[in-house]
Amino acid sequence: MKIPCEDIASSLKKYIIIRVKSLKKKNIKPRLATILVGKSKDQLSFVTSKKKIGKSLGIDFNFIHYKETPQFMRFIKRIKTVSENTENTAVIIQQPLPSRLYTETLYDFIPLEKEIESHKAKSTFLPPIGQAVLTALKHVFIQKRTTKSIIINEDKDVSAFKQVMKHKKVVLMGRGMTGGHPIGDTLTKFKINYIGINSQTPNSEQYLQEADVIITAVGKKVITPDLIKKGVVLINVGLRRDKGKLIGDYDEKEIRNIASYYTITPKGLGPIDVLYLYKNLIDAAEMQK
Repeated sequence: MKIPCEDIASSLKKYIIIRVKSLKKKNIKPRLATILVGKSKDQLSFVTSKKKIGKSLGIDFNFIHYKETPQFMRFIKRIKTVSENTENTAVIIQQPLPSRLYTETLYDFIPLEKEIESHKAKSTFLPPIGQAVLTALKHVFIQKRTTKSIIINEDKDVSAFKQVMKHKKVVLMGRGMTGGHPIGDTLTKFKINYIGINSQTPNSEQYLQEADVIITAVGKKVITPDLIKKGVVLINVGLRRDKGKLIGDYDEKEIRNIASYYTITPKGLGPIDVLYLYKNLIDAAEMQK
């Protein structure tokens, strides 16, 4: 059964719009600043999608685009300038960056209250992609048993997740900084035990075949019917291009009669991820007012 990601996104969108309108009544205009380096069509597409979703929510978008790779110190100076601009509620740096620019210290130049992707160790925000994955899990294991809102609330949901997931075997595939790593951090924060595997993990097939939940964040086809058991829950955030189309880490037609629940790609967790980014932005705006 498909997890109804479009319906979930619609509920989240309505929730955010209400909060944006409330802020604007107080003369607070939330704005997201996004910094992109390079000419990657995929990255430009992701930024365009963020801008489009932001506009639909009533949120302003400030796009800073370096078509060519700038000098490191010049790039740092621009991050500081953009971050210090009081009109920018939050600042994100589109990943991946060219290797000569990337360092974790880049995020030291974005104030804690404006770093809404949770790259900083002491971030007050949950990673948007982690919240998107939790929302899929909440739909499957929690919401249908209660009247709880589908939207993730750390104060209210940790105990519920701890209870319903304590006997589930959860496998997380991938460890990248925009996928597996923040998802793993989020699962840990919500007391969900998991096994992280990657291409170097010995006997990874056994972990997959025994898993009740598999979360894929790889960007390659890593799930085939022989690797999963009947009734497994499949949640995908990985993206790969096949015949010009963006698809996920498994083929829907191969797994839909095996998995009890699964997300599709595209129109799966991607839009929910972006909406949680904007939810974090609204939280940031309320902190800063």
